[in-house]
Amino acid sequence: MLGFEQRPSYWFTANAALITPGARVLDVACGTGRHALAAATLGAKVVAVDRDAGRLRQARDEASRRRLSVEWIEADLEKAWPDLGIFDAVMLFNYLDRPRMVRVIEAVAPGGVLLFETYLEIQRQLGWGPTQDAHLLKYGEATGLVAPLTVVHGREAFEPADNAQWAAVASVLAKRPK
Repeated sequence: MLGFEQRPSYWFTANAALITPGARVLDVACGTGRHALAAATLGAKVVAVDRDAGRLRQARDEASRRRLSVEWIEADLEKAWPDLGIFDAVMLFNYLDRPRMVRVIEAVAPGGVLLFETYLEIQRQLGWGPTQDAHLLKYGEATGLVAPLTVVHGREAFEPADNAQWAAVASVLAKRPK
């Protein structure tokens, strides 16, 4: 059974029907891989990228334990990106790098989707998580960051987080036209 810290976010779960068997999925800044693993469980062909070798090692171990196939790539996304290709779904959770959102969006194939969720500025007042402006969204900012993709739906919400505390998040599902 998954521990709470390894469960995919509500936003992933609410949109999981978009992750179909055989779909190519990219998990950007995957950390320990909870969303990559969840997508692989649904039958997707997953590529997951993070710069933290220790977290990727944990992700590989968990994938092995569950007998899931995920391509894990160690890369610093603040530098030149490896050639990753395009994907039916791109996932970006709890990571914000405004200057590189263009790269994230470029990875979405025609007809593909972007699942994006990260912290709002008010998160600082909750006493945990990112504190720098560069890593926090302003209210209403998320939909503009995913342009020119078309926003299908989104939200700004307080919700239970991995650490049994509350998180202030903005979530967007966006699609590239075919």
